[in-house]
Amino acid sequence: MDTIFAQATATGRAGVSVIRLSGRQAFDIAKNFCKLPAVGRTGLRALLGCDGALIDHGLVLCFEQGASFTGERVVEFQVHGGLATVAKLLAELSMQDGCRLAEPGEFTRRALENGQLDLNQVEALSDLIDAETEAQRQQAIRVLDGSFGDAGAQWRGKLLRAAALLEASIDFSDEEIPDDLSVEVVSLVEETCGSIAAILERSTMASKIRTGFTVAIIGAPNVGKSTLLNAIVGRQAAITSNVAGTTRDVIECRVDLQGLAVSFFDTAGLRDSEDEIENLGISKAYEMASAADIRVFLVEEEGVVLPIARRDEDIVCLNKADERQPGVAAVSGKSGEGVSELLRQISERLMVKTPQDVVAIRERQITGLRAAETFLERVLELLGADPLPFELASQELYFALSELDFVFGRIDIESVLDEIFSSFCLGK
Repeated sequence: MDTIFAQATATGRAGVSVIRLSGRQAFDIAKNFCKLPAVGRTGLRALLGCDGALIDHGLVLCFEQGASFTGERVVEFQVHGGLATVAKLLAELSMQDGCRLAEPGEFTRRALENGQLDLNQVEALSDLIDAETEAQRQQAIRVLDGSFGDAGAQWRGKLLRAAALLEASIDFSDEEIPDDLSVEVVSLVEETCGSIAAILERSTMASKIRTGFTVAIIGAPNVGKSTLLNAIVGRQAAITSNVAGTTRDVIECRVDLQGLAVSFFDTAGLRDSEDEIENLGISKAYEMASAADIRVFLVEEEGVVLPIARRDEDIVCLNKADERQPGVAAVSGKSGEGVSELLRQISERLMVKTPQDVVAIRERQITGLRAAETFLERVLELLGADPLPFELASQELYFALSELDFVFGRIDIESVLDEIFSSFCLGK
């Protein structure tokens, strides 16, 4: 396998740029540029090119196989971040035998292949790099530190034990397996199924941390929805006027609200209209209101009939606080009165929805867990039959394990055999 290299820091002028070299020949190649410091220690070195000319003075750091990000031998060159300096060192590395520029994501791919990261941690690393809010960063860190993988390992262990028990009932004599075998299998499958179900229950909202929550501003024409949106985002995002029906399309603005990514939607005023274009906007407003995580109903007076049935998390606000008597709880996009309180209410309600523990956040993960849950429920049904169809239950259990393989990227038949022989001592 080739030794690969790439600039690990962003392209452009900087005080320091890091160039990473990874592969079996990393140490040998790096020795062509300087004398290497001891593994795990930094050393200031003069880096020389193939012609013996000085490229730069920089720090050099070596990682032994198994102790680096990729799991391979790695050398990092920390040089001055001038464009010409970085380009020269990259060019010199490209001239080394068996050394080439890394493809996009290849360092992380090697980390996965060498067991340094699991598939979910790879995705979490991407999420961490792309994180725009504090909540996104925290969620990515929880997955990256292996918490989700730990949960998967527990499920895997329990299902491997259950599979081993079922296989033993099929392949080996009754006197060498525990009595009442199905009781333990049922317990193991029920525990796993319940744990998966609990994570799935929280995962729909958790995925919103990554993709963003939605808040729709709903109300009749000319109640101040567009003005309120402009006040929330701090710019003229929506056209405002005294003419009812000015907003005819959904206008979206994304903000960082207390560490959460939230998209606010200004919608067309809800009313009966004979204008074909306005009716299209009203139809979109109803669609957005239905899909939004929270709806903010902006109304002229208390007690009015809302155009859409209210949900528990929705907020109803009186409009035009700047035109009302002092002390009346209302909001005004024009003066800014009440906007901070409204945003506080929204953030609190979204925080309540947001799980702070281990969850699945990618559609791939959620799909795989749901499929595994379905197979495990089928296993439980079969285990309740009389006589007990061990072969069918075992097959459904392997289907569940295959789905978890889809989620976590690890499981094989040898693991089941290892469990059988280690727990029952059937091979001696």
